Formats: sequence, C-alpha cells, structure tokens
Amino acid sequence: MDSTSEQQRTSVYHVVAVPHPSRSHIYSLMNFCKLLASQEKDILVTFVLTQEWLGLIGSDSKPDSIRFTAIPNVIPSEHVRVADMDAFLDAVRTKMEKPFELLLDQLEQPPSLIVADTILHWAVAVGNRRNIPAASFWPMSASSWFSLYQHFHLFSQNEHFPANLLAEKGNERVDYIPGVSSTRLADLLAYESNQKNVDFFLNLLSWVPKAQYLLFAATFYELETLTIDVLRSELSLPIYTMGPSIPYSKKNDLPNPATSDDSYFQWLDSQPCSSVLYIGMGSFLSFSSAQIDEIAASLRNSGVRFIWAARGESERLKEACGDMGLVVPWCDQLRVLRHSSIGGFLSHCGWNSVMEGVSAGVIFLTLPIGYDQGMNSKQIVEDWKVGWRVRKIEDKIDHLVTKEEIAGLMKKFMDLEDDEGKEMRRRARELKQLCHDAIAEGGSSHANIKAFIGDISHRA
Repeated sequence: MDSTSEQQRTSVYHVVAVPHPSRSHIYSLMNFCKLLASQEKDILVTFVLTQEWLGLIGSDSKPDSIRFTAIPNVIPSEHVRVADMDAFLDAVRTKMEKPFELLLDQLEQPPSLIVADTILHWAVAVGNRRNIPAASFWPMSASSWFSLYQHFHLFSQNEHFPANLLAEKGNERVDYIPGVSSTRLADLLAYESNQKNVDFFLNLLSWVPKAQYLLFAATFYELETLTIDVLRSELSLPIYTMGPSIPYSKKNDLPNPATSDDSYFQWLDSQPCSSVLYIGMGSFLSFSSAQIDEIAASLRNSGVRFIWAARGESERLKEACGDMGLVVPWCDQLRVLRHSSIGGFLSHCGWNSVMEGVSAGVIFLTLPIGYDQGMNSKQIVEDWKVGWRVRKIEDKIDHLVTKEEIAGLMKKFMDLEDDEGKEMRRRARELKQLCHDAIAEGGSSHANIKAFIGDISHRA
C-alpha cells in the first residue's frame, strides 16, 4: 500500500456501535449511526449484531461507511426470548461481553470509539480496559428511567418503595424527582416489581459516569429541557441531545416503501384528510388477546376509519374490525404517520413510536403495556397535552378496557370539530415544529451532533 492510501485509511475515525439485541434499540442506534455518517465522511462504523439479527436486517440499506458484523446469539431462539424475558435480559448482561471483546481483536482497524446501548454497561468496562473512549447511548426518554434511577434513593426516603406499595399508593403523585414534573407513582414504577430489576438498572447507571460521553440521541433538548439541565448539573461527562433518532425528518426525505406491497398507501391516498386512526402496538411487548379483541370490536362499533399494523394477528383480526379500514401485518410506520389522511395514533407508547408521532405532528390515544411506557404516556397527556389516555388514570396498567369505552373515545378523538381535539392538534403542530427546528441547521440537535463529532475527532 502506498503512503497516500495508508494516510487515507488511518484518517478514518472508526466507531464500533453495539446495540441491545432488540428491535427498537437496534433501529435507534442504527439511525444515529446513519446520522453520524451523513455529517462526517471520515467516519467508518462497524455495527455489531447478534447472528439472529444479522439474518433479519443484514440486507437493509445503509451507507457504504456502515458495515455489519456479528457475534453469536445470546439465547437460542426468538421463541425462548419472548417466553422468558428475564432469561434473555440476563443473557444480554452476562454472555455478550466476551464475544464482543473477541470481535474487537479481529477488526482490521482499531476502534476509535465504542458507542454502546446504556443497558450494555459492560461495553464501558471493555473500553476502559482497552483505553478506547466509550459513549453510553440512551435510546429512550431522559425523563423516564434514566432520571428515575439517577434519583432512586428518593423513593425510599419518601416511603414509595418497595414496589409492593403500588397496590395502595399507585395513584399518589411523585413531585420530588429533580427535573421531572409531578407523576403518578404507578407510572414511574410500572416495571419495578422486584429488587432484582431495581438492582440491575442501578448497576447499569453506575457505569454511565465511567464512560466518556452520554448520548441522548432519541430526544431533543427543547422536549425535555428541565431534565437535561438537571442531568448536566449532576454528571461530569459531556451530555449530547441529538434526537429525534429517526431515519428521516422532512416530508421530502421520505423514501420509497421498503416492501413491494404498498396497497395500504393507495388506500390511504383515497381517504379524507386527517380521517384515519393509525394503530401500532410495537414489537417487543404484547397486549392480552382479550384486550386485542376489545380494540377490534371498538373499531367495528365506532365506525372510524383505521389502519392497524397487527403483526402476527392480522389475519385473525380482519373480519373482527369491520370494513372501515385495513389490518396489515406490517407497515412503514413513519411514512404512514406522515400521510395527510392520518388524524391520530393509538399507541403502546414505546419511545421510538412516540418520537415518530411527535415528528409527524399527530395526536395520541395512549395504551401503555409496561416498562417505561406509562411514563411516556404521562408525558404525552399531561406535559405536552397532545393526547388522551385509553385507560382511566386510576386503573392498573393491566386493566381490561371494554369495547364500549374505547369506541366512544375513538369517535370523540377522531371528530375534527371537537374543541378539545382542535386544541390538541394545535399543540401537536407546535411540537412538530420544535422537533424539526432542533434537527435543522443551527438547531440544538444539529449543533450537538457537530460538537460531538468535533470532540471525538479532537480526542483522536
């Protein structure tokens, strides 16, 4: 190799990115890596997947500067992962570190930076052992679990933990978490059912200060200003907000559908403006069959137009939902949300879905299942005021909501002449503009991306 070629090769900044092996976490980190690659031509990204996920997304389109590589699966099959989530999370915590470190030894070019999902706290330890800078990547809201565990000691001080108190104190308001507005205890502690869960998250967050950077690439500063300001005052490492971590941010940037079956877009094109309710419930957790059946019956009874991405249950639900809409096994969610015929989003409130809805300027019906989704729902309804809850606030998260309740709510929600709905839509448009301003040139997220690239380049 001549000296010019050698100089070109070594001038490339090599980022090794490793996500938690679950869909939303993978796509959040991948979108961030695409963003980095679009901003700096001298960045090369090695994106580390398990063999299972490489088989699922290995053929997805990506820039030439991003390459996939794989380590062995941490658990034998998707069926086992879904059936025993605790075993899967334990395997991620204990079985990924060694093969990941072996992979680093096999790379042609040494890593300049490791970017790892915060849940993979062992990646920070690997970076520290090898003198490789590490960035902890948080793919969710800064206001939910991150701030919760950063200040978890306050729950015990205020007699709000252990979590078995939820049965009697779940509707009490918590107003002592710095940077987080008053929130029901049940929404904050939806997943904290045992000490093992608490210890796991406290341990992983204890590793964040040992990283060299903290990245909130799935949110933007104007959305969670108070929380970000508090965290910057409490943590000594640089914190960058760079979101939303979605693949495209302007209507003109929307790519062609990834699937050749785009008949649902033809149907959307034929519907009146803002008349269709989109229903998307994520890919990680699931509702009970009974609740799914109630939602289906409510669509038939309400008479609202709808499109429902129902994954494996699409065939079963087509007849149950009636003939006012479509039930599909999959759709390009962001393109659907940005379609002019969409007037609202019935969501489980996974953070990726929330941010896609915010960037599209839609209003929400929230039906959280678990984990951080209760807190995300609270932000939508109480803080941003761009949605309504499907469950009454006093109901437990597993409470069955009947078709009669849901149908009445859907009709009011999709009524474009309803005064409360008009005000929500106005606020949703304002939130969309804040989102687009953040990622536009000169916006807070754009500036943070540039600053982060400059920092890592200077460190190199």
